[in-house]
Amino acid sequence: MRRPRRPRFRPSDVAQQVVGGFLLAGPFVVTEEVWTLAATMARWQALATAGLVGLIGYGALYSADRDRDPEAELDVGGIPLRFVSLMVVAFGSVALLAVLFDAPDAFDAGWSVALRAICIGAVFSVVGAATADSVF
Repeated sequence: MRRPRRPRFRPSDVAQQVVGGFLLAGPFVVTEEVWTLAATMARWQALATAGLVGLIGYGALYSADRDRDPEAELDVGGIPLRFVSLMVVAFGSVALLAVLFDAPDAFDAGWSVALRAICIGAVFSVVGAATADSVF
């Protein structure tokens, strides 16, 4: 089996994901329109949005970058560790900023709405995180 040209997943890759994820997460945490959308979303829409984050992330890591082979990477329960890290960063960066900025209270939202807003923000955060991981 041919080995991938890129080195395997390293801590520096996580750092790159974090920088990219936070870079694009910030503006969406503090935007009132995001919180208004989240307040009107149904559960299925939030779940579909979370699934979209996964599809975007997987596509950006493994379809857009042909040098990466998910089969050759370390995995967690059959899921590539790089992808797991990307999902943690995408959702985690938005959640952390929401808590640090006290966004749920600022926008008078409960935790159900906050979780939906996190899903919305993660759509953009995953793009930044995956791009930073792939480019650098």
